[in-house]
Amino acid sequence: EALKKKLLAEGLFDEARKQTLPALPERIGVITSPSGAAIRDFLKAAAHRWKGIEIVVIPARVQGEGAARSIVAAINASQRYQPALDLVVISRGGGSLEDLWCFNEEPVVRAVAACRIPTVSAVGHEIDVTLCDLAADLRALTPTDAATKALPDATMLDRTVLNLHQRLHRSILR
Repeated sequence: EALKKKLLAEGLFDEARKQTLPALPERIGVITSPSGAAIRDFLKAAAHRWKGIEIVVIPARVQGEGAARSIVAAINASQRYQPALDLVVISRGGGSLEDLWCFNEEPVVRAVAACRIPTVSAVGHEIDVTLCDLAADLRALTPTDAATKALPDATMLDRTVLNLHQRLHRSILR
């Protein structure tokens, strides 16, 4: 709570500093454990929403000793990728408060807030809220929710294009 108050006073959680997510991202970086359930959930949901997106898994420890340093290093690395990433998702499945604690550590929160790329925090489950969530540009309730919020719905976009095509065709005929 003391750290939260300090960072809040510094403006790290202010809505005005948050970046807008790209409408049609081409490259997304996902910072997580490559062997965890979070990446599998994210990839499965992403495949259902939007085909052809490039997803770069940026490995990081997401629990235990050294996790905060690993997450900060991954956030810093994400900003050096070429071609550049359009969006960064920081993800980890649920767990105990102790399991998620690294996402409350000051270096992680500052790295998320300072990231030049729009960020989505998808840490834990619906009831878990970390300081990383508050600093990110968008909070997702789960890794699956992150894919849903970060990627357009291809079916809906197809319908919209078809509808616009039909309207244009009717206008031409008139």
